[in-house]
Amino acid sequence: MADNARAKRLADLIREVVAQKLQRGVKDPRLGSHVTITDTRVTGDLREATVFYTVYGDDETRAEAAAGLESAKGVLRSEVGRAAGVKFTPTLTFVADALPETARTIEDLLDQARASDARVREASSGARYAGDADPYRKPAEDDEDGATGE
Repeated sequence: MADNARAKRLADLIREVVAQKLQRGVKDPRLGSHVTITDTRVTGDLREATVFYTVYGDDETRAEAAAGLESAKGVLRSEVGRAAGVKFTPTLTFVADALPETARTIEDLLDQARASDARVREASSGARYAGDADPYRKPAEDDEDGATGE
């Protein structure tokens, strides 16, 4: 089993090689400049690599890019093997990265929180305290009540 540093170096190399090959070497019009490689993970035995990608566009463009990546898998694996120089070239699995959708969901939730905060701020603009501004007793008040400290 390989160490984690070697797997990390191989993952970084795979990410760079696949991105460069997609940009310059693959002539598939389904891929074009829409695909961005975001991350790569390699198993501990260096046999399998998962390549995460995002696609700029609608659902149809994403489906076309997934099909294009699946068809270019052999060419990309050959290029990785040539660049890596390892005994066994890892198999490539392409997974659509959920990062953009997650970021969009978080932004929507933050917008809802800002709107809720604005409504609360508006409702509390003319509000006053229910009691005194300082509800705590002071030592001088204890003496007036007739209580002794000792």
